Amino acid sequence: MSEQESTADRVRTEPTSLTETSQGPQGMKAHESVLGGRYAALTWGIVLSVGLVAFESMGVATVLPEIAGNLGGLGAYGWGLSALMLANLIGTVAAGRAADLRGPARPLAIGLTVFAVGCAVAGAAPNWPLFLAGRFLQGLGVGAVMALAYTAIALAYPQHLRARMFALVSGAWTLPSLVGPTIAAMIADGASWRGVFVLLLPLVVLAAALALPPLRRLGGPDPAPAGEPGPWWATPIARSVLLALGTALFLAGLELRTVALLIPLAAVGAVVAVGALRSVTPPGTLTVRRGVPTGVVLRFLLCGAYFGSEAFLPLGLVELRELSATEAGLGLSAGAITWVAGAAWQGRADSRWSGRSRAVPIAAGFAVLLVGIVVMALGILVDTTPALTAVAGWAIGGAGMGVAFNAATTDTMEQASADRQGEASGSMQLAQTLAVAVLSGLGGAAVALSDAHGSSITTALTATFALTGALAAAGVLVARRIRGGTV
Repeated sequence: MSEQESTADRVRTEPTSLTETSQGPQGMKAHESVLGGRYAALTWGIVLSVGLVAFESMGVATVLPEIAGNLGGLGAYGWGLSALMLANLIGTVAAGRAADLRGPARPLAIGLTVFAVGCAVAGAAPNWPLFLAGRFLQGLGVGAVMALAYTAIALAYPQHLRARMFALVSGAWTLPSLVGPTIAAMIADGASWRGVFVLLLPLVVLAAALALPPLRRLGGPDPAPAGEPGPWWATPIARSVLLALGTALFLAGLELRTVALLIPLAAVGAVVAVGALRSVTPPGTLTVRRGVPTGVVLRFLLCGAYFGSEAFLPLGLVELRELSATEAGLGLSAGAITWVAGAAWQGRADSRWSGRSRAVPIAAGFAVLLVGIVVMALGILVDTTPALTAVAGWAIGGAGMGVAFNAATTDTMEQASADRQGEASGSMQLAQTLAVAVLSGLGGAAVALSDAHGSSITTALTATFALTGALAAAGVLVARRIRGGTV
């Protein structure tokens, strides 16, 4: 190997303790599987870890109104979700940077432990403030687990298996979204909402037992030369806290119904958040530099377009088309199922893109997502269109999301060097969290302002879907920058 080869190339070709033997990767491709042999324990550990945090996110959201009512938290209901999300930002950055310094095993162990402690605190909380403290701890763990899942895949699996693992992670997140709300509701109705948190604790132990031993065998990266320590306020962790505070201020501003207060408070929060964001993402992210920075931007655009639309799909179907909550839920289920199908298809077809840009499948996925948003919006906003058109539209959108999400993640992680895998993974997860927060907040503000000024909710949803559609269209254009060279 010549000295001119990049670090990213060495990551893709040098063997590791889990990926290659003397047979070489080519001779093993025919019979290797992510679900069997040397990869089985790690695969199931990663899938279970991601599934746990997905169940927690969707299941707890289902029973949160009951929890808030019992603990006196209805007046601050939104922070039951925001506490998790804001802590997620901090956990994502902290775990990603720790993985680059010491390898993924230790930060994953800490992340799962903090998540378990958060579950215990929230499940035993006698009041709303203590429950929010538990949710904050859970959020730290959620951010760590999601960031480290992608890091572990990039470090432990050979190149030809990574796309399949990223597809499995998509399924591990999406499938609990289908069954999580039902299971959580059954536990809350049959026993107590506290049982939703207790259920997760033994599963956290099992996930750690499966994933940590193979990750420990990977070891850590070569120690980097020690540099001059900077001030504490310039560290990535401190900047991630500032990012969380700026985002919290932005979201708090969006909850105000007085425009004179909403605009300046949200603007200050946005300025603080963007300033911090520059220092916790790869250089060039805010200017969409080719390569890994573009991968981070693509994750923001994807999740903003998809989750920003999905958040208001049930509202539109119930309020404007007068469907039941169960019927409206069909749209969410349809999108989740086709997301898994799209990711699985891309994972199987990914070998044809190995070693070159995946700009084509990424752009195609964004284009299909855009079509899905348009069809969904027509089903919600146009009375002459059958309401179930929106469900069909979201099934289309989910397929595009699965393809683009999987292809963009695989390409981005391939380009990250060995000592920057944690940063790349954490930055993408951070972009996803920010996108969900910002787009949900903007859509919610539009609905609140429409209500406060006597306007129809149709106006607010039209503006929201126009914005998410614009993000999907931007993704089609940005996809060509995923690789450093020309496409």
